[in-house]
Amino acid sequence: MVPTYNERDNLPVAVERLTSLPVADLHILVVDDNSPDGTGELADKLAAELPDVVGVLHRTEKDGLGRAYIAGITRALDEGAEVVIQMDADLSHPAEVIPAMLEKLETSGAGVVLGSRYVPGGSTAEEWKWYRKALSAWANFYVNLILRLGVKDGTAGFKAWQADTLRAIDVASIRSNGYSFQVEMNYRTIKKGIAIAEVPIRFEERTKGASKMSLKVQLESAAMPWKLLFGRQV
Repeated sequence: MVPTYNERDNLPVAVERLTSLPVADLHILVVDDNSPDGTGELADKLAAELPDVVGVLHRTEKDGLGRAYIAGITRALDEGAEVVIQMDADLSHPAEVIPAMLEKLETSGAGVVLGSRYVPGGSTAEEWKWYRKALSAWANFYVNLILRLGVKDGTAGFKAWQADTLRAIDVASIRSNGYSFQVEMNYRTIKKGIAIAEVPIRFEERTKGASKMSLKVQLESAAMPWKLLFGRQV
């Protein structure tokens, strides 16, 4: 599932990369938050061209990445998905790693596999400034220090989930939003005693469009581990 907001230039490339993968029975669900740049209309066009592969879920308001993910995951589970993959539309997540993620999911016994920037073989974009790399590394250290997730990339947004794991953690009841949504999903997973595995990825910088990171999102992400630790959001 691919959430979108003003990703008209990137979405066709993402769909092309996904449809070229050697993955049987792959379905792409675009969850568009009423993008003013016409991303939703373009998604409909792609779905008309590839009706057995691409589906579109239109949301009427933009109320956060977490809400978009919940809507998409709920739709995917209702449609009988066995595995749900979260992937950004901005081309920062390497689609070619998906077969390795699926293999790891099948062979490791894990309930979710993260596309990780911080395990051996993983990396972040060379274009990132030093302070952005430092902030990302600090965020992962901070989250693990508080919640003891036991993973290298606790804030990762590129994930392959077993459907049963998503049901076990009751995704629909998650209230966190933005990037802290990713952390809460991981925390619920380990609290259920379900293993998390990681495979290395190279995280690329977007080439088109604008980042959705805001100060509000950053503040929520900083507060969320403490709320989770003291049981306010689980």
